[in-house]
Amino acid sequence: MPLKSLPRRGLLFVLSSPSGAGKSTIARRLLEDDPALQMSVSATTRDMRAGERDGIDYHFVDLERFREMRAAGEFLEWAHVFGNRYGTPRAPVERMLDEGRDVLFDIDWQGAQQLYQQAGGDTVRVFILPPSVEELGRRLSSRGTDSAEVVAARMDRAASEISHWDGYEYVLINDDVDRCVAQVRAILQAERLKRSRQVGLIGFTRKLMASSPTPD
Repeated sequence: MPLKSLPRRGLLFVLSSPSGAGKSTIARRLLEDDPALQMSVSATTRDMRAGERDGIDYHFVDLERFREMRAAGEFLEWAHVFGNRYGTPRAPVERMLDEGRDVLFDIDWQGAQQLYQQAGGDTVRVFILPPSVEELGRRLSSRGTDSAEVVAARMDRAASEISHWDGYEYVLINDDVDRCVAQVRAILQAERLKRSRQVGLIGFTRKLMASSPTPD
């Protein structure tokens, strides 16, 4: 009979990249086949886009409410990006961890840094790079959701975001999305198996030693 999984601490799994490098696609693929992984839903002051749902894609709030939440310490991290504010509500993340789930974050380098300051060793940070600047521009333009001015602004910001690549434990180049997804899955699995997170190992190994036959 196979041994059931031992208890372990949950982790905060961060994906960051310049816009258009593929982190949202990778996050969606991870969530599709991993029931132990739950997406963190950010609060934002930006307008809702076509097809988005409040509470599913984002928690859409006005600027006054966002400031109230920030002042009350309700965010694990927050950032000001492209004229809008984004933040991770603390309570849902803590609830998911209490339920034994791992939490996935699609946030920028500022948020990743703040999250690491809050949670330290329970945070795993992965940065996704595009294969080239030209390919990044092509991906942004082909999405068809932003104006030429917004695409240009995202391209301008990309260099700044990429400059923070060395603040992450893992850095991947997304030149093939299937391969990149497989690499991210491997990182997630390895981090789950780290001895420091396997809190059930202490009791398990003690039982093994106690039941081992004593030498004559």
